[in-house]
Amino acid sequence: MTEKNPRYKNYDHPAGGWGAAAATAKVLLEQSVVTKGSRALLAMNQPGGFKCPSCAFPDADCKKTLEFCENGAKALAHEATKFRVTRDFFAQHTVAELMEKSDYWLEMQGRLTEPMRYDAATDKYVPCSWDDAFALIGRHLRALDNPNEAEFYTSGRTPNEAAFLYSIFVRQFGTNNFPDCSNMCHEPTSRGLPPAIGIGKGTVVLEDFEHTEAIFVIGQNPGTNAPRMMTHLVEARKRGVPIVAVNPMPERALIRFTEPQDVVQMATFGSTVIASEFVHIKIGGDLALLKGMMKVIFEREAVGETILDHEFIATHTVGMEQVRDEVMSLQWADLTEHSGLEEAQIRRCAEIYIRSRATIICYGMGLTQHQLGSQLVQQVANILLLKGNYGKPGAGISPIRGHSNVQGDRTVGIDEKPSQSYLDRVRDVFGFEPPREHGHHTVESVEAMENGTAKVFIGMGGNFVRAIPDTDRSYVAMRKLELTVGIATKLNRGHLVHGKDALILPVIARSERIETSAGEQFVTIEDSMSNVTASRGVIEPASADLRTEVEIVCRMAMAALPDSKIPWESYIHKYGLIRDKIAEVYPEIYADFSEKIKEPMGFHLDIPPRRRVWCTPNGKANFLLLPGLEVNSPVDDPTMLRLATVRSHDQFNTTIYSYNDRYRGVYNDRMILFMNKEDRIARGIEERAHVSLETISNDGLKRRVDALTVIDYPMPRGAIAGYYPELNPLLPLDYYDRVSGTPAAKSIPVRVVAP
Repeated sequence: MTEKNPRYKNYDHPAGGWGAAAATAKVLLEQSVVTKGSRALLAMNQPGGFKCPSCAFPDADCKKTLEFCENGAKALAHEATKFRVTRDFFAQHTVAELMEKSDYWLEMQGRLTEPMRYDAATDKYVPCSWDDAFALIGRHLRALDNPNEAEFYTSGRTPNEAAFLYSIFVRQFGTNNFPDCSNMCHEPTSRGLPPAIGIGKGTVVLEDFEHTEAIFVIGQNPGTNAPRMMTHLVEARKRGVPIVAVNPMPERALIRFTEPQDVVQMATFGSTVIASEFVHIKIGGDLALLKGMMKVIFEREAVGETILDHEFIATHTVGMEQVRDEVMSLQWADLTEHSGLEEAQIRRCAEIYIRSRATIICYGMGLTQHQLGSQLVQQVANILLLKGNYGKPGAGISPIRGHSNVQGDRTVGIDEKPSQSYLDRVRDVFGFEPPREHGHHTVESVEAMENGTAKVFIGMGGNFVRAIPDTDRSYVAMRKLELTVGIATKLNRGHLVHGKDALILPVIARSERIETSAGEQFVTIEDSMSNVTASRGVIEPASADLRTEVEIVCRMAMAALPDSKIPWESYIHKYGLIRDKIAEVYPEIYADFSEKIKEPMGFHLDIPPRRRVWCTPNGKANFLLLPGLEVNSPVDDPTMLRLATVRSHDQFNTTIYSYNDRYRGVYNDRMILFMNKEDRIARGIEERAHVSLETISNDGLKRRVDALTVIDYPMPRGAIAGYYPELNPLLPLDYYDRVSGTPAAKSIPVRVVAP
């Protein structure tokens, strides 16, 4: 696969179905793992097997033999690939040469096989022993003037055991600098929901999909980013449950879907219509939609209808009157202008919500990645409170998180703003005084690199430099560091944009067996609905010189903290000891962890709102006010368009599986600009023309991406879209939600520049 011969054509077939089956077979063949990969797929998401290394959507009850999706199969195939990156590979390529390669090319080289150290004299990575690698990390960390000069990043694929130990190591080292992948996606959930309902997680479990009477899917593309969710949407539609899909892009899977495991549908080329109402919202128009729906409810209450759950509101909430007064003051002309919708459609959506006795609202980064993303999430909580849609079957708020265990990492301590009560428990359990001041989130960590106050960066998985905003600026910042450490399974851009010293440390993957001196070990994963399950790899590690994330964390701690009294060595061998400590630090939710995890389907962590218990300062669920209709700063520029960066279908986070995006009809190309035809014509641009995008900002920095092919796509007027991370250079570092630190990647103000 190359970038040559790009093609663009409409995709009119249902999502899923034979297209998904063919794509699964193709990727297994491409990675030369047809036999091994097929065998591993049978163990993925099954009791006694391993958790999908891709998305965080929960496992079903495993009545099905195959509990995986197309994109999960891609993730596994690329993890189980036969291709290897060896010392010979690094001997053949300088870092400068590798920087010229595409992200896709880097991904396709295969699995890392041994620890490597950067050699500045040759501009190449050279082999080094594990002992030497840890000694180098220890020297750099001990040489810092202040522990806050180090940044400790975590990717969502890190299991609970490693993430927990990482949090303890870093806090004993003396800092709360935990930039995390959550900072870039669902941090508005983690920060926005606690003031509203007392917890920064969703309140829905899978069983709720069986009892719900309406589902709203807002700012989310489950067909690509959480495909196993589609099974539950299909089953809901077959029961006649209305599904309202709200998105600036009409995503194929939310229009029509064929379940690959439905033998009858596959045999008859059948499919299921998913969205009973497609809401073609303007970028940033979700607030106006939610307030318009609330306005309909309050209008009808005002003329005598009983729609609100008055008993629930009186018993469990405060603040509704202020929200009602603000919503009722809004004019319909403003609501329709800001949403881009007709009043009649807003009223239809409100009617669906009103008629339902149990409603689930799911959302993704289309809501969270705005400058007021945290407050926008709170408005979702508001509308659910109006009808008591918490603590009853079939109802609740459901943030659909992206990366497997990104939520679990947060639960077990990866948090730059830890609570004082948590720090007290760490002190009592481990016998040291942890730092009390807040640390850095992702944006703050890059700012620290820029100003020279960050000197060491350790990345526990992920591809930090490609995920963060302001690509060119961030590259410069990271190259100022004294040491960068990339802990990973595959080669990526983050290993090439490095500090003066740099290490690549290869790890055992989720699908691979973990053997220690104490025997086979397993790790645990928390999904996006707070279910914790065991994960046991089933295939042989890609190299005998790989190490587990747990061992790498422990040995970094031993190197950096030679006087530590924590028994790091014992944790390397016995993961049950780690789970016992998790239970001690989190007795409310992880009591009897070692016993509960023996259940084949795991166990649910306690979510108090499911019991109508609100862990807020006032003990109530709070209606929270967000005045007005804007979720991003207004821009006074008539040429401005709002850019949303999105994934292709052949992509997971920054990992590019191919240059194709079949549901959007794009083949062999990623430098794409999806644009409303009328907007294109108004600017005098020919279809398929090559154009540039420039960011509209006031910071004096020029941000531009060239050579984008314009594709007519049913976007709302004023909205455009293109692929992440290619368009990250357009996202200013300072353009983010101040509550959560999450970059506003779904609403970048830009202008189109003809060549």
